[in-house]
Amino acid sequence: MLVVPLIERKREGGKLTAEEWAELIGEYATGRVPDYQMAALLMAAFLNGLERDELVALTDAMLNSGARLSFEGLGRPVADKHSTGGVGDKVSLVLAPLVAACGVAVPMMSGRGLGHTGGTLDKLEAIPGFRTDISLDDVREQIERIGCAMFGQTGEIAPADRKLYALRDVTATVESIPLIAASIMSKKLAEGLNGLVLDVKRGSGAFLADLDDSLLLAQTMIELGEEHGCHTVALLTAMDRPLGDACGNALETAEAIGCLRGEGPDDLWQVTLAQGVEMLRVTGVTDDTMVARQMLEEVRTSGRAAEKFRQVIAAQRGDPRVLDDPHLLPAARLTQEYAAKRAGTVSRIEPRAIGRAIVAMGGGRQRMEDPIDPTVGFVLRAKPGDRVAAGQSLAAIHARDETGLEVARAALDSAITIAGRAKPPLPLISHRVTLKDVEVLE
Repeated sequence: MLVVPLIERKREGGKLTAEEWAELIGEYATGRVPDYQMAALLMAAFLNGLERDELVALTDAMLNSGARLSFEGLGRPVADKHSTGGVGDKVSLVLAPLVAACGVAVPMMSGRGLGHTGGTLDKLEAIPGFRTDISLDDVREQIERIGCAMFGQTGEIAPADRKLYALRDVTATVESIPLIAASIMSKKLAEGLNGLVLDVKRGSGAFLADLDDSLLLAQTMIELGEEHGCHTVALLTAMDRPLGDACGNALETAEAIGCLRGEGPDDLWQVTLAQGVEMLRVTGVTDDTMVARQMLEEVRTSGRAAEKFRQVIAAQRGDPRVLDDPHLLPAARLTQEYAAKRAGTVSRIEPRAIGRAIVAMGGGRQRMEDPIDPTVGFVLRAKPGDRVAAGQSLAAIHARDETGLEVARAALDSAITIAGRAKPPLPLISHRVTLKDVEVLE
């Protein structure tokens, strides 16, 4: 395949045909197109964008590069969700068993931490023994048996996307809305879904902080989903502060378990509940928002949602006793309270600073091969808008050594601002986006 003419055409603002995208991605996936040529083409696409038919063709090419899940004859609808990433965002751990307990099959394929954001797989693997590296055959069997599986992208699903993403990560071409949308949707569409709910973060801690960019990404992914017969809806949620109280893998897993049992911070439950409602709506379980809320509240109150998570943990070789005793999760060697240096109102808790500190403390990866310490992180004791007294604890630091404590204290000095007054934070859930409409909820 002659790639140089394609690079030249894209560089000059032209477009590639569907057949050219299909051949190009196929040749790249098998190693017959070198990284340096694909990197040049990606940069041209980053700078000049992709037309709609190109975006669909690229998504299809990545989707067709690997295997797909099929749940034909399952007898129940199939749905998943995707979050664009944040700090303290442990919604998936609560949402998957919650919705599965309502009768929807949930093959939840998730990722690891990226940059300052946490990853669902890393949180699940804080549970002793939990395996996320299960095959598609195991996913199918587990869905048929218990209705829920929580796993990572296997080499079978969209292998071209895996290879392209690694290249984008080292060529400064990640922050492209068309390339982000094609990457996410090629993986999600491979799951054989009837419905998909997107949690698109906005605010200072999001990858796309600008509201217009967040809306455009949501609309682009929705169009791709609907184009492929997957009913897709998006909620825009706040990431100008961490979600919930716990930040860090084991700490967030414990908080998610508490949420399933009817405990924990209200903001976490409200975001989870809103996404659960949408999952029941996109799968046709009910189109009545109040009925959906009641169903989700009932499976949480009755303990059925927690029991579903217990089944998932046991099926994936984890220790299900953590549902009854979260103290069985790994714990940090050192803990220390962080106190307010003055009285006033908490005006800001910057999520990027919190997330980066967790990485620096060992709770995230600075290189792909880095091991994760699941125990480190923070439990925040205040939120923006709270009045605090001098000396009042604002956070508990969980660290593995004195260096980690120092990193954490410095991060909190930077992340938390106390002032005389505070601007209102972003609405927790500000927009609902469908193929036809953008509804403002704030």
